Amino acid sequence: MPSILLQIWSSFVIFLEGISLSITIISLLILFVYYLYFFLKLTLFKAKESVFDKPISIIICAKNELENLRKNLPSILSQNYFNFEVIVVNDQSIDGSKIFLDELAKKHMNLVIVEIDDFVTHNPGKKFALTLGIKTAKNEHLLLTDADCIPASKDWIKQMCNNFTKSDITLGYGPYEKKKGLLNKFIRFDTYNVAQQYLSYALASQAYMGVGRNLAYKKSLFFDNKGFANHIHIPSGDDDLFIQEVANSTNVSIEISEDSHTTSEVIENWSDWIYQKRRHISTAPYYKLKFKMLLALYPYAQLFFWISIALLFVFKAELIYTLILISIKLMASYLVNYRSMKQLKVLDLYWIHPLYEIFHILLQGFFVLLNLFRKPYKWSK
Repeated sequence: MPSILLQIWSSFVIFLEGISLSITIISLLILFVYYLYFFLKLTLFKAKESVFDKPISIIICAKNELENLRKNLPSILSQNYFNFEVIVVNDQSIDGSKIFLDELAKKHMNLVIVEIDDFVTHNPGKKFALTLGIKTAKNEHLLLTDADCIPASKDWIKQMCNNFTKSDITLGYGPYEKKKGLLNKFIRFDTYNVAQQYLSYALASQAYMGVGRNLAYKKSLFFDNKGFANHIHIPSGDDDLFIQEVANSTNVSIEISEDSHTTSEVIENWSDWIYQKRRHISTAPYYKLKFKMLLALYPYAQLFFWISIALLFVFKAELIYTLILISIKLMASYLVNYRSMKQLKVLDLYWIHPLYEIFHILLQGFFVLLNLFRKPYKWSK
């Protein structure tokens, strides 16, 4: 009898080993589709030189951002561009931002301040403030950033807006500053991971988002779409749901040159970052179905690949086959990520990025679970 049970168990293990091997191969094939069809486009991307010569309106929404405005606004006001205005929408701040902005506006004729009075009631998030800023803008071409962002160079406007010669929308890149610590590495890898996807998808004519830290589009495009009317009740979505509504296969460009970046002050505690990520993820259920599927399939393929690899070790499958599969996955990942990580300023994470990738998948799953119980609705914690 024990011999029969042993044979049954042995057959069951062989069956599970075969299933694990099949899942590993299928997951790897799915990952290769993403590598070759999407991410390789970003790896091989080379921008074409162009010159744009029309005035620009820069819009910044600020809520209790006095210190960030003091630190970053002078760099925006001193940009090397022939004609631009900077519109700061002060969204009911109580930290003295109004006094600072009024004083600064006396020194800079191109600084326009829009005040949202305390008695004005509006939905959570920055869509109301951003809409006021866009209505105030006197120019057709808009460049958006946040109060905690500082341009990488004095040619930020020029680099981002040169793309208006060939498109209505420019998706830029907004990394976080590099500091010591594990959280900083996770945040910068997460930022890279998000950017790799939205930039690659845009190059594949499947634009689904940008980042409000560095985004440009035409004012007429905003009003032709009736602004954020279709999702005004959702706190977030000004840089993803809106882009999904207005983007098509011909009207989107990307800009990743180093001079076009805007760097943000990085969050320095886990709870604030988790809240921020949960807030971003809360918009995902409102995405178009094709983007829900595309954005879900890739992390699931990663997750199932590594789980099935672990099971192959547990079931003591032929070691050589397991190692070959791991080697193929790692080689492809290293090849497709090197140039992109270099361009997007996270090359220091390159050699151990597969480990960050695994932890990133687990963290994303954790954030999704938290949002099932309670979604964050505030613009900031």
